[in-house]
Amino acid sequence: MADVVIEGDRIVDVGPSMDGDENVDCAGQLLVPGFIDCHTHIGLTLYMSPVALMVPRSVHLFSVVPVLQTLLERGVTTVRDAAGADAGVQQALVNGWISGPEVLVSLVQLSTTGGIGDAWLPGLGKLDGSTDPALPESVFDGPDQARAAVRRMVRAGADWIKLAASGSMMQGGRAHDVQMTADEMAAVVEEATRHGGRQVMVHAHSARAVEAAARAGAHSIEHGVWLDEDAVAAMVEAGCFLVPTLSITQSDPEGNPPGAAEAHRRSVQMAIDAGVPIAMGSDNPVRPHTEVLREIEHLSAAGLGRKRAFRAATLDAAKLLRVDHDRGELTPGKRADIVALQGTDLEVVGLENRICTVWHNGQQVNRKH
Repeated sequence: MADVVIEGDRIVDVGPSMDGDENVDCAGQLLVPGFIDCHTHIGLTLYMSPVALMVPRSVHLFSVVPVLQTLLERGVTTVRDAAGADAGVQQALVNGWISGPEVLVSLVQLSTTGGIGDAWLPGLGKLDGSTDPALPESVFDGPDQARAAVRRMVRAGADWIKLAASGSMMQGGRAHDVQMTADEMAAVVEEATRHGGRQVMVHAHSARAVEAAARAGAHSIEHGVWLDEDAVAAMVEAGCFLVPTLSITQSDPEGNPPGAAEAHRRSVQMAIDAGVPIAMGSDNPVRPHTEVLREIEHLSAAGLGRKRAFRAATLDAAKLLRVDHDRGELTPGKRADIVALQGTDLEVVGLENRICTVWHNGQQVNRKH
């Protein structure tokens, strides 16, 4: 049993029998650090619906507000947006106009012509439905254009650079494609590093795309559904994280290519066995944002176990995002992002139903019931 003392937005002490100006009784509850979702899309909820092209652009911006509130109520206090949200969301949060987790943005995922980020249909040509001046052009070809694309993202306020190295499972049979050259990937990583040491997160489903991205210096691989020994070895050598986003295959196995769910679990176990660090990311709204904490359950079942799954959603996630000096564990000096769970065990099934109270930046969040 221990008390956690908060002063302002900081944890100032942890230990038994301590008092403060105001006491919150958490008897019978487990206090854990605020959860961190390293791969989500807070601004793409409507893009997954039939009305995506039928509403004004401002509707997509306003849709972010309930998503952020939903995540915060479920104890998610930091997110890395993997494309779709612009830097204005951060300004709105800082100014107090909206409430939600702290958001790190990547703006748009960089892609080569014909890649996952190049929306194009034979009968219509390029689809401009998501065009937004705050989200720069992301399609490039060749190393020089890759560098220019990174610079556009930096100019628009990107914290991370998102790169699409493989196709998507939504692109028919193109998930195994390697959609850019080694020189193009290396140019993106090098240019990102030159700009304030920014790091690169890489969408990659296939083993060859993962291997190429790791050898180019990627800092995290997103998805990694079909890994093999060579891909995992490249990740180990590069010291990059895996953000498996298991929710995309485990929550709806029938909605993916045959065998994808089993292959994804096998890939995660292979990465774990090799010592690849794992961080939690949901990839929602592939599933509703209300299901964000199910990713912790999937990580546990895929081989991490409950304790390490919690760590993947807290301290290890903070290490990936380079904010572990400030959050990810309940220790003095770190930010007071705290979640009180009903019960004192590390059960991960039905985790969203155990949340009693959330503190973000030392402020209590009133959870809707």
